[in-house]
Amino acid sequence: MRFDLLHPADQLVMMMNRIYYRGMTTTSGGNLSVKDSDGSVWITPSGIDKGNLGRNDIMRILPDGTFQGRHHPSSEYPFHLAVYRERPDFGAVLHAHSPGLVACSIVRRIPEVLLTPEIYQVCGEVTMAPYALPGSALLGEKIAAEFRKGYSVVMLENHGVVIGAPDIFQAFKIFETLEFAARLEINALKLGKLNLLTLEQAKRGTSPNAASYKEMQNPAHTSEENALRRDLVEFIHRSYQQGLFTSTQGTYSARLSDGGFVITPYGKDRMYLDVEDLVLVRDGYSEQGKAASRAAHLHQMIYEEHPDINSVLIAQPPNLMAFAVTDAEFDPRTIPESYIVLRDIQKVPFGMTAFDLEKTSQALSARTPALICKNDCVLVTGKSLLNAFDRLEVAEFSAKSIIESLPLGPIVHIAADDIKDIEAAFKL
Repeated sequence: MRFDLLHPADQLVMMMNRIYYRGMTTTSGGNLSVKDSDGSVWITPSGIDKGNLGRNDIMRILPDGTFQGRHHPSSEYPFHLAVYRERPDFGAVLHAHSPGLVACSIVRRIPEVLLTPEIYQVCGEVTMAPYALPGSALLGEKIAAEFRKGYSVVMLENHGVVIGAPDIFQAFKIFETLEFAARLEINALKLGKLNLLTLEQAKRGTSPNAASYKEMQNPAHTSEENALRRDLVEFIHRSYQQGLFTSTQGTYSARLSDGGFVITPYGKDRMYLDVEDLVLVRDGYSEQGKAASRAAHLHQMIYEEHPDINSVLIAQPPNLMAFAVTDAEFDPRTIPESYIVLRDIQKVPFGMTAFDLEKTSQALSARTPALICKNDCVLVTGKSLLNAFDRLEVAEFSAKSIIESLPLGPIVHIAADDIKDIEAAFKL
């Protein structure tokens, strides 16, 4: 999707709709703005239902300070203007009260950005501005003062967050990723002490930006491949809606009968992926003009070494990832389904999935169909796309159940003899 070709009002409606229906704001909460090339600012209105916003509801603030539109601009428009005056490199400002970030703001705590490389690389350094009355000039001054220091993400005491970015879509990605970081931290602290990356590890990342392949010239697309593309897109969209990854995360692939595979592209928003965005990889070649996911070489090695694996999923579900950023062990012997589907999930060192592909592949087996990669991701395999997705869902639900059980009492795992009965009954 060419977001830059959308009118500013349409951009704001699209992003506010996305924020609202992802549960990251309320009917009356939050405000977004986009700076136009003529110096005017398009901004969401005051007092209008955020879940039912239309393009004609968006207000325009002209360079002379007058308003155009049928409503009144957000009551917090003064700080939007203050931020644009302070940072001419910004083309958009996002302010919202998502639950995880509000939780951080009311205890005056900045979310940890060194939990995974992606969080740090997307969000950068985060600061916090002192409390001031919403809509006041003083609040604008306090926020602008933090942006003046070079920050792009400013938490507000007892208020939420303000993010500035070149465009509203980049601002949303930062916001979504920071909310993920806050929720991940909250979940992880229920399990134990956080294990943080060093700044060097976070900056280095987990692998190159994109996989390197020779370009495939005009490949023929079979009905098998087209069906697989359709199914992948369906599960990618479902995973995004369920919060199993964010717009910048998640790599899904599935194998074709000829040995090739179809995989998600590098750097495209997962919510808007369509069948033509997916990348065909075969015999060391990938589709011309497309960049395969940076994890493509790992997926390829897994397929080459495990003929029974036909789908590989990499995600960052917020409950299961809590085990990746702490020393807590994930034990699926909670209910029979969890053990039957998951068996023994192993935790592997940070960076292994990027820099030791062979060791990562060798860690997988029928008994270990999934890996928790420290401070990085969760890798799940299956005999089919549906099987792999079910395994990912069950793992995340199991992790959530474990975390939610903690205030209730100690967990009683299924006994060893009962596990033997399960293995015999289900021929595991």
